[in-house]
Amino acid sequence: MLTIGELSRATGVKVPTIRYYEQMGLLVTPGRSGGNQRRYEPGERERLSFIKHARDLGFTIGAIRELLELSEHPERACADADNIAVRQLQIVREKIAKLRPLERELERIATRCHGDQIKDCYVIQSLANHELCSNEH
Repeated sequence: MLTIGELSRATGVKVPTIRYYEQMGLLVTPGRSGGNQRRYEPGERERLSFIKHARDLGFTIGAIRELLELSEHPERACADADNIAVRQLQIVREKIAKLRPLERELERIATRCHGDQIKDCYVIQSLANHELCSNEH
């Protein structure tokens, strides 16, 4: 049995986040010790590691809930899990597509500043005047 602090240290997930995942139903509400401390079964460490990894990859709580449900049925085909991952991949690709023009604009602004004083700083000027930007962002 693990305390919430031990579970946190073992997984790298902060204690408030563990409590949040309990409230969201992603983790089973643990039993309590005589001193009213949460006590987690060893399997909850693996489940929390799964959740953390999925969150690190940007999966939503809803998608993680679906994936956890699927993981409880190892005999099922993995097409549903694949579809969830493909959906997440598309979301990431869309974010990257939006970030590329932003990157180009920031690079352009950062490399045009050749002034010695703030009054001549292109970064400050372009942030103050959106018309100096080369594209919408």
